[in-house]
Amino acid sequence: MSETTKKHKEEAPSQVRVAVITISDSKFEYLWTKDESLEETEDISGKLIVEALRSAGHEVVFYTIIPDHSGLIAEMVDYIIERYSPEAIITTGGTGIGPRDVTIEALEAMYEKSLPGYGELFRQRSFEEIGSAAMLTRASCGIIAGTVVFSLPGSPNAVKLGVELILSELTHLVKHARGG
Repeated sequence: MSETTKKHKEEAPSQVRVAVITISDSKFEYLWTKDESLEETEDISGKLIVEALRSAGHEVVFYTIIPDHSGLIAEMVDYIIERYSPEAIITTGGTGIGPRDVTIEALEAMYEKSLPGYGELFRQRSFEEIGSAAMLTRASCGIIAGTVVFSLPGSPNAVKLGVELILSELTHLVKHARGG
């Protein structure tokens, strides 16, 4: 690690405020209907993110499940930033290539700055685990109103990998996003 990077990491906050959004039509539907016939019912990935953040000493200021709808995604991010002032937001779900997967499009339209290195590193590490199927991964990161926003796929294995990468640089990213 360079001396500059080392210095920046030392100057970064030790704890950050983070919001978590699970974006899933099926999990949202189950949340409201409790229909046991639905294929996906439990939000394993969202809970993994919350647990990992808390274990690392960060504060989870908000957690929700919403359907995969671009307008709702944008409104929820705006609401969370305005109401809870998190330094980071982590989303899971809606990053695939199906017609209903609109998380990436919704968030990238809001990015003031894009951090393509996160998605590139995520895909590289995914390739090491799952091979060429990693090319289907659309994980991304950007800055919205001074808040670092990460988009992770919905699978628990992808979330574990993504959170590992996020936690390795979260406070450093927040320091820079906030002008430090």
